[in-house]
Amino acid sequence: MGRVTERRRVIRIRDGAVSTRPDTLVAEEPLEIRLGGKPLAITMRTPGDDFALAAGFLVSEGVLGSADELANIVYCAGATDDGSNTYNVVDVQLAPGVAVPDISLERNVYTTSSCGLCGKASLDAVRTTARFALKENDGMAVEPATLSALPDRLRAAQRVFDRTGGLHAAGLFSPDGELLDLREDVGRHNAVDKVIGRALQQGRLPLSDTVLMVSGRASFELAQKAVMAGIPALAAVSAPSSLAVDLAAETGLTLVGFLRGSSMNIYAGEHRIALDSLG
Repeated sequence: MGRVTERRRVIRIRDGAVSTRPDTLVAEEPLEIRLGGKPLAITMRTPGDDFALAAGFLVSEGVLGSADELANIVYCAGATDDGSNTYNVVDVQLAPGVAVPDISLERNVYTTSSCGLCGKASLDAVRTTARFALKENDGMAVEPATLSALPDRLRAAQRVFDRTGGLHAAGLFSPDGELLDLREDVGRHNAVDKVIGRALQQGRLPLSDTVLMVSGRASFELAQKAVMAGIPALAAVSAPSSLAVDLAAETGLTLVGFLRGSSMNIYAGEHRIALDSLG
């Protein structure tokens, strides 16, 4: 099975001195996701939590919404011509009676480690397939000071990043800042899928009354994944895209960007941020 990190020789230049040494890099390998034996998607990911990644991907696609809809996930033996198992192909079997949208079976999606669900930037698609409606009066209130502390808490929990410097992270927090789960991956959307997939496997969807914190920008696909999992708030250390803001406004998602120190921009869903506490 693929490892999370690998070692490579590197020529290092520091203060004019040249040396040779091994360097620790984050591993990146393709994962093919099959649904009922049929190829569905390929993503470049960091090996680990592959079953959660596949489950989370299917939540984002609107195929899965609860643990009882998932029969099992297995690595595919004989994935190569010589019959060996590369641990880079997984097959998802749905529970009997679970309907699969035709679009998911007819398309073969290639997702890179940066783009997410390429070509599916449709607000209407998310609106019509989301199972968990975000409620404006859900009573969730997050203190700005709590949000300000999340990037440091996320960074402190990134174990593999310390060795490689090459991983994105997605962390699930309670409204008072308790870290509930954290996953790392070379792709930010994969890290989110791993968090959501683990929650599905544990029967915790929808993830209401939680905040999803991501280490990079807030793109449309990350906002989409939050909405599909019933997560009411998404925070990012960098900028959101215009379509992510549109999706947040349409669905009632709280979207915070440029979360750095005590500074932040609230792009949508400000009713869940306790602005009165700022005086």
